[in-house]
Amino acid sequence: MNSRVDDDEGYDELSPVSSMLWVRNLRRYIKSDTGLESEAMLELKTRRNLVNIFKEKQRKSAKSGIIPSFYKKKPEDGSISHTVQRLAKYRFLKKQTDILLNSDDLDAMWLILRENSVIDEATGCEKVNYEDFCQIASLCTEQIGSKCYRFFSPSNFMKFGKDESGRILILPFYLYVMRTVSLTQARIDMSELDEDSDGFLQSYEMEAYIRGLIPNLAQLCDMPTEFVQMYCHIAAHKFFFFCDPSRRGKACITKILLSNCLQELMELHQESEGDGDTENTENWFSLASAQRICDTFLDLDKDGNSTLCKEELQGYADGTLTDIFIERAFDEHVRHGKTVIGNPWEMDFESFLDFVLALDNKDTPEGLTYLFKCLDIHGRGYLTAADIHILFRDVREKWIQVGNYELCTEDVRDEIWDMVKPIDPLKITLSDLISSKQGGSIASMLIDVRGFWAHDNRENLLQEDLEPYEADGGRA
Repeated sequence: MNSRVDDDEGYDELSPVSSMLWVRNLRRYIKSDTGLESEAMLELKTRRNLVNIFKEKQRKSAKSGIIPSFYKKKPEDGSISHTVQRLAKYRFLKKQTDILLNSDDLDAMWLILRENSVIDEATGCEKVNYEDFCQIASLCTEQIGSKCYRFFSPSNFMKFGKDESGRILILPFYLYVMRTVSLTQARIDMSELDEDSDGFLQSYEMEAYIRGLIPNLAQLCDMPTEFVQMYCHIAAHKFFFFCDPSRRGKACITKILLSNCLQELMELHQESEGDGDTENTENWFSLASAQRICDTFLDLDKDGNSTLCKEELQGYADGTLTDIFIERAFDEHVRHGKTVIGNPWEMDFESFLDFVLALDNKDTPEGLTYLFKCLDIHGRGYLTAADIHILFRDVREKWIQVGNYELCTEDVRDEIWDMVKPIDPLKITLSDLISSKQGGSIASMLIDVRGFWAHDNRENLLQEDLEPYEADGGRA
């Protein structure tokens, strides 16, 4: 009792609170001189303690193998965190836009490049060495500003091929600057449309991006207003076919920027040459192509119910596709078809776009993945010799019906195996088809009699393609 009185001298001994250990310690700390430290020292000690606690938790987590948190709930609309997030995103994108070169800046850079380049006497091309490159960087910085300086780094100079004098061509460098600016602007525009800021675009966000591009694309600026919505839907579908292979309903912005689809869309900046509709329809994003797809779907839809049954789809490509392929396409890929009493599922416009994209892009991994599911009759993940016999049977029948010579299925099977050279000699997988670089030709041989005819006459077709070039060379 006496010792407690000595320790807590000057305080009420009878208070039950004063007898608690933490109260006594706190009183000692306040009474001692060591407790009267500066605010900076207290902040430093607090920081050290928190760091030590954090490191200890990390050590225990690593030791026990606890899985760290990998999911964070998105802030609710209207909340403070959501508002702060949107404001921070707006300020960041505004900053990125301010440091981006505009069209006037690009024109000024091209003029400076040409004025300070040297014409190669042998090729007539304009070139610069590294010393000129640095001088151009200084001139561009003076006239345009510091935002162009990042393009003139030593690493960028080394990216381009050099001649024996160490000079690079100015045109490839300028095209590199233009493409970088174009991709950066596209990234900014897409990020502005990315409402939840997760780095992915949903279909309606991608359609909004394409709708914003239409007035600036020379080949689309005169598009009829009533067709804009349908065009955006068709155009966006190709991005999702290639950039959303898992069909999650959203495509990664980075994948979109790096895909060939965006480059194909940007080709519409150039004015179309002549009135050739053939060239326009080869580009999926051209107005002629979108109209052709809509017209094809409407022509096939005989009953006008906005969906296609198997009999209606058999009219696609002039009826050259095999019945078994049409059947398998419905089995594997008609996901959103609507059911009518007494009738099987029918193919809607969304599934029809997938169907057309797969047939138009048979040589791509995405197109082959679509087609391989149709070819894989038993769903085993590979094709056997028996599967080839079943698939080719319809092609052989159509082939003979139009008056062609008799075909030996075994010879076709052996030719396919020689073309693919599968890892397992008894079966062909999707990986084998992609690795062979001939998967598109093989798929055409098995699903389309016209595709088999093109393969059978490939040498004659190649000769016909070469004759115009030889004739031009002869005239030269």
